[in-house]
This record gives sequence, structure tokens and C-alpha cells, in this order.
Amino acid sequence: MTENSATPDVCCPKFDPEPWDGQEVTWSDKKFVKARVRSFLHIPLNFGSVMKKTVALIEAADAKSERMIVLADENSLWGSDIYVEVTKDVPNANMATLSGTFLSKVFEGPYSDMRKWIKEMHDYVLSQSKTLLKLYFYYTTCPKCAKEHGKNYVVLMARV
Repeated sequence: MTENSATPDVCCPKFDPEPWDGQEVTWSDKKFVKARVRSFLHIPLNFGSVMKKTVALIEAADAKSERMIVLADENSLWGSDIYVEVTKDVPNANMATLSGTFLSKVFEGPYSDMRKWIKEMHDYVLSQSKTLLKLYFYYTTCPKCAKEHGKNYVVLMARV
């Protein structure tokens, strides 16, 4: 049970969308552990096992960040790269850094709305007179916790 949870079934803290909605975020060499998830038509097949292995490496290295941002780069129908925020290098892990300016927008609802959210994000980036270079998906809680909290927030992060 986390300090932000009401029951032992909740492993993810409640997400506050306000600091992420409609924001411009700049990162310079922000550290992440990078892992690969197998998918079928963008539906993850081994996300849970990849996250368990990745988080175990992060915790063993005492590199867990406070929020632990988890970004997905949905770069194929058959898999995606997952980036898990860390505070320092993690031994035996594939390290990556992300730099750049990102526009963020928060969406809430079922994953079946993803196409609509992507279209809205493209429109939002254009409304800010920016060009979308790359789109990342920040899954703020695991599905079990999203159900427990009653909200399924996803932040779309557009590198511009």
C-alpha cells in the first residue's frame, strides 16, 4: 500500500492532471530505463512482466523517481519502447535520455478513445503554432489502479 492509497490493492498514487494539462515541458538529458514490450496491433502482450522486471532493476539500484513517469513510444503494431523515469543510471539496464520541448495534454477515459485523443493532440499542437516531431504516451497508473481510483488518465506528450 502506498501513502496515497486507501486500500492495499492500490499500487499507484492518484494522478493530479492539472500540472500536466496544456503545459510546455522542457527536458535536458532526462534519464530513463528503456525496455521493449511486444504487442499485437498496439495491444501490449507482456507489459506487466516487462514492468516488473524493469522496476525490480530500478529499485535494486535505488534509482526510483518520485513520480516514476512511464512513457510509451508506440513505434510499431508489434511492439513499443517503454521509458521508465529514473534518478540515476541503473546497472544491467538499457539506459536512454530524452531531451527537448514537449507539449502535454491530459485525456481521461477508455483506451478505445486513443485515436480520438491522438487527433485532438495533433490539433492542439497545431493550435500552438508548433510542429509535432514525436508522440509519447504517459500512462499515469496501471489499469487496476485506474479502476480503483475511478479515472483512467493518459497524458499525450508531443515533442515539438
